[in-house]
Order: sequence, then structure tokens, then C-alpha cells
Amino acid sequence: MIELWLLRQQSPLTRSCYERDARRLLGWTGKHLTQTTALDLERFAVGLIASSLASISVGRTLAAVRSIFRFAERIGYCSNVAAGVDLPRNDRRVSEKLLDEGDVQRLISMEPNQRNRTLLTLFCASGLRVSEACGLRWAHLQPRGGAGRITVLGKGRRTRVVSLPTATWRMLADLRADALADAPVFPSKSGKPLDRSRILRIVKDAAARGGVNPNATTHWLRHAHASHALDHGAPIHLVQATLGHASIATTSRYLHARPGDSSARFIVDF
Repeated sequence: MIELWLLRQQSPLTRSCYERDARRLLGWTGKHLTQTTALDLERFAVGLIASSLASISVGRTLAAVRSIFRFAERIGYCSNVAAGVDLPRNDRRVSEKLLDEGDVQRLISMEPNQRNRTLLTLFCASGLRVSEACGLRWAHLQPRGGAGRITVLGKGRRTRVVSLPTATWRMLADLRADALADAPVFPSKSGKPLDRSRILRIVKDAAARGGVNPNATTHWLRHAHASHALDHGAPIHLVQATLGHASIATTSRYLHARPGDSSARFIVDF
């Protein structure tokens, strides 16, 4: 039943995350889905909230659990005992996850490794999601004028094109050297693409080195891109298109995050 449910998710990344969430549920309850009760799920939710999981991961896991049981009921497999499970409110506002331009400059400039410094620069200059950076190949980069652009495969397998500032494009060109078109832009020592956990470690280490908020993640750099682009006058629809937001309502959060072509054009070169 869970395999059928997973097949309904179009994104491979979503399937991977949801499969992990389903295994987490089954491992915690130790029960078959048909034997799971609403009380089991309430206790599972309490355990997740009390754990060291990030609030966004807790919310996604519980959303996955509710989706599993809705699907199970719809196909006549078992009753939906998850209907009463509430998703936790995420009270951390976007403004609490923003890095100012000084933070971004320190985070990048104090990174000694060329690959990592280019990766951090690209996050801040383009607003990429971590999954999008993991999947980048040199074939996805195309020169344009004195700079260039990247073709990004985003959520829901939607493709978008993001133009890059000249300095960022030059950093990428220097990093490439003689790498083949199908090689990953950001390889590990084994030659395979960096994975999400390694990229997060790179950001955490750079934050510590630069004296930046230790809670910073790759998504904070995406937030920084959006906020700084809007601060420098980028039209909101351009920021929406660059970030790959399905709704402009999502992008509009950044209009109130601070007091007072591509949106990458509005970012100061690093």
C-alpha cells in the first residue's frame, strides 16, 4: 500500500523523503497500518516534536502520515485514523532566518576551498534549492554575453532558467577547468555529486568560520537571495520566476521580511 502511495508522488526527492517518513512511522509504532490507532499517532507526533528533528521535518513527516492514511481509506485498505492529527505551527518567521549582506560576504569570503566558495556564492546569487544544486551538471550551464545562465530542474520536475551575475559565472568557469559536460558541477572526492548532508555541513562550517548564525542552512541562503534582490529593486514576479515559486504569495513573504531576465541581476557580485 505504501509503495502505491509513493508512486503517486511525482518528484523523486519527495518520494525519497516520504519513504523515510513512512519507515519512521512503522519503526516507531512497530505495528501494521491496519492495527495503528489514533492514539498511536498522537504519541508518535508527541515523540517527533520532542525529538531533535527540525520543525519543518516534523511537519513534513506528520503531513506524510496524514496523506498515507487518507490514501489508505480512499482505496479501502483501512480507516483514516490520522484525520485528527494536527500539524505543528512553525512559528519561526522568515525574518528570523535572514542573513544580511555582511553575513553573506563573510560566509563566502572566509571559505578557503574553491569548490565550496563557488557553491556558497551560487546559492546566494541564484536562490537555488539544495536538491537543485546537487543535480547540477556542466551541461546545464550556458554562456550568455559576458556571463551565463543555468537550466534548473525544480520541484514537480518544472524547468526554469536562472541568469547569473558575471562574477559568479567566472567563478564557475574557473572551477570547471576541463570537466566533461555530464560531470557534476559540485563533485565529492569520489566524483559523485555532493549530497544534501555534505552541502549542509559546508554551510554550517562556513557559518562558524564567518561568525554567522549557527542555525544557517542552505535555505537561509535562498531566503537571503530573495530578500536582498527585493531590497535592491527586483520586481517580485522576477524573484518568483527565479526561485521557482508556484505562487507569488510565497514570494511576497520576503516583502515584509525586513523593515523598511532574473532577480540575480540585483544581487551584489561576491
